[in-house]
Amino acid sequence: MMSHSTLEIDNAVILAAGFASRFAPLSRTTPKALLNVRGEILIERQIRQLREAGIHDIYVVTGYLGEQFSYLTDRWGVTLIENREYQTRNNHSSVWAARGVLANTYICSSDNYFPENVFSASSPSPYYSALYAHGPTEEYCLATDESGRITDVRIGGADSWYMLGHVLFDTNFSSRFLKVLEAEYDLPETQNLMWEDIYRKHLEELTLYIKKYSAGSILEFDTLDELCRFDSSYCAYRDSLSK
Repeated sequence: MMSHSTLEIDNAVILAAGFASRFAPLSRTTPKALLNVRGEILIERQIRQLREAGIHDIYVVTGYLGEQFSYLTDRWGVTLIENREYQTRNNHSSVWAARGVLANTYICSSDNYFPENVFSASSPSPYYSALYAHGPTEEYCLATDESGRITDVRIGGADSWYMLGHVLFDTNFSSRFLKVLEAEYDLPETQNLMWEDIYRKHLEELTLYIKKYSAGSILEFDTLDELCRFDSSYCAYRDSLSK
């Protein structure tokens, strides 16, 4: 990654508004971010890691079962932001809900699990985290120029680096992306788009670099089976559903 100056990171926004429909029926009563994984609540682990890295200004965007996150304000000193459109829009609406705090900002998914702390208080450049797929993948695959700037994002590929995990906006990206989002927000085709889909339509004007991580550095539990493979305490619950 190339940059002319080091970014001092202002804050973090953790996106936690979604349904996690692939975790039903478990997610009908508990948001995925509030599941206990290996003895620690998913979102609390992420908040702890951010704080340990020196990031203390942390916002959590809530929606589905949002009241269950309220204890975090006392326990961890975070600020909750309500996404009132989470039922009708994709995650771009959570970024929009947090528009007033975006600067040099980590954008985090509340259901990511980092075995080792990936956060820091500064960075050479704004970036999107990436893992490498050996063989075919349906993830968002990245192409970059010689400096590491992301120049293309395609859904699906093979033997490729792909988007997964936290993202670092800088103030320039935050400003430019919010202008794009504001201009396109009310278009019917925007409603179901992830913020990454909007970003990849405007790659020429929106600069992020790739930040490569080794296998196992960033985990995401898309299904109950995946969670069971990491935390066997959920296997009995999964197995009870098939009886």
